[in-house]
Amino acid sequence: MVHFVGAGPGDPELLTLKGKRLLEEADVIIYAGSLVNPQLLAYGKPEAEIYNSASMTLDEVVEVMERAEREEKTTVRLHTGDPSVYGAHREQMDALDRLGISYDVTPGVSSFLAAAASLKKEYTLPGVSQTVILTRRGGRTGVPEKEKLESLAEHRATMIIFLSVGQIGEVAAELAPSYGWDAPAAVVCRASWEDEKIVRGTLKDIAEKVEQAGITRTALIAVGGFLGDDYELSKLYDSAFTHGFRKGTD
Repeated sequence: MVHFVGAGPGDPELLTLKGKRLLEEADVIIYAGSLVNPQLLAYGKPEAEIYNSASMTLDEVVEVMERAEREEKTTVRLHTGDPSVYGAHREQMDALDRLGISYDVTPGVSSFLAAAASLKKEYTLPGVSQTVILTRRGGRTGVPEKEKLESLAEHRATMIIFLSVGQIGEVAAELAPSYGWDAPAAVVCRASWEDEKIVRGTLKDIAEKVEQAGITRTALIAVGGFLGDDYELSKLYDSAFTHGFRKGTD
């Protein structure tokens, strides 16, 4: 059996209880070494085989899984954050399907959720935005034409941009026509790690501030009105609002 496990954003305590149990039981652990906190490996058995996939190809990763299956060993494929967000695990699951190898997926805390916690902000503020866009700027891996930042920015929704901090100047320039240069922006580097960095600013100055902070990778860009202080109070706790568990006062 192969278990795909979301390792969480970095803090070992943000690994789920189920993920921890699966790591403790695993005979083979394949982890994304460039992103996953190595402290998580301490949860594994001393005799567990450990592979760092940072230097491995897809075929090599699948080969390790296939060999473990032949040897009746349990494998944990440890992905950063939650594997469903830029995890590249679909191609691994498809390969296992072709080989007839069973697998399951244990979700994890995504770095974009850890970033909100670090910023102490809520992405979906009433009267500001009820939509969160997770995206990236095209680079060596392209994005569909309809998903260019300029197009997505027209919604002025809360936007979380992965894998693009090295192009933050271009990101700001592409968002500014819709959000405005004075729109609040923040960059969270290594959210929840001990060496986490947070840079706050606007689209006008965020690139300069990020450069001064020396941030070039492993960071999220957050843009939108949710970073400000103006919003409407939620109806959920409004004394005049009736719902299935409470009658309003009016």
